[in-house]
Amino acid sequence: MIIESDSPLVKHLVNRLRDAHCDAMTFRWILKEITKQLLAECARSLPTVEKKIPTWQGNFVGNFVDESRITCVSILRAALPMQEGVLETLGEAEGGFLAMKRDEETHESRLYYDRVPELTGKTVILVDPMVATGGSLHDALALLKERGPEKIVTLNVIGAKEGVEKISEAFPDVDIHIAQIDPILNKDAYIVPGLGDAGDRAYNTPE
Repeated sequence: MIIESDSPLVKHLVNRLRDAHCDAMTFRWILKEITKQLLAECARSLPTVEKKIPTWQGNFVGNFVDESRITCVSILRAALPMQEGVLETLGEAEGGFLAMKRDEETHESRLYYDRVPELTGKTVILVDPMVATGGSLHDALALLKERGPEKIVTLNVIGAKEGVEKISEAFPDVDIHIAQIDPILNKDAYIVPGLGDAGDRAYNTPE
């Protein structure tokens, strides 16, 4: 299911990312803040647990997100600030990493690094800022689903309509929480208007 945020604050932050004058440090900070907003929006689908904790007026039993059952997986490298946003909020969750590189001629992705912990019975939060053709996200989801998680949700900042719909059709049981859906891809398979290459902009990598 596709859930596009309707939060004015999220839209404001996305538009700040679009600004070509946004420096790398600010770009990373905004990615992290958008992720925290999307995480709050998807929190209803996260596993919970009751815990007894000491308070200043004695013990209290409350409902908490069960961080021990959550793994946040990032698609390197642009998703690293997003993963930081999740793990800052859910400090006991596990982290996992996938590295996938897009072939600029075929627009297909290739996996070259896989460091993901055991996922059986876990809720996976897969973070990736850009959904263009959907190739990298599709391949990551296919790989993760083979490892037996209970549920997968994705947090994405910006996506092209066709790429997001492709993912939703291929994985109807995955909730796609996305900040902004843009209308088209150009001939080079870049999102329009988009925000450029998120990895390059986040880490000052020359194009």
